Amino acid sequence: MEQQGAGFVSYGSVGGTRAVEHLRLVMGELQVADVRNQVALSLFADDFTDHTPQPGSTPDKDGVRVLYHALRSAFPDFSAKIHWQTVEGDVVTTFKTYSGTHEGELLGLAPTGKHVEFGTVDAMRVRDGRITEHWGVANLYSVLQQVGALPTGAGK
Repeated sequence: MEQQGAGFVSYGSVGGTRAVEHLRLVMGELQVADVRNQVALSLFADDFTDHTPQPGSTPDKDGVRVLYHALRSAFPDFSAKIHWQTVEGDVVTTFKTYSGTHEGELLGLAPTGKHVEFGTVDAMRVRDGRITEHWGVANLYSVLQQVGALPTGAGK
């Protein structure tokens, strides 16, 4: 997955080297570890909890692997553009836009060949160099509209 730099970064009340390390860790979460498109699971604690798992994934470390595999299968050219990040204590919050071409099955939908972009906001708790918790919101409604599964409301 391609990664682009953050446009805005705020360190909240933390600042300094620790904040930069947190940002690097979370930005690294977006990277693909190898040619088999496996997420760098070493970034996630063994007891990782996803408080907002996506459809078809579990709220644990294995769910991260399943989610990224599904995204890579549906969007082989999947990439992320980070717009801004903040660090407050041990939580890094990121607003980013994902994009890619719908070339594989997605949520039971056949490939459409359409280019898709959608925003996400993620908050990740980082402890001892590992991501321990995640909360996130992704605009999946927009994805379904862009691939033609839902009406866009255009022409009203």
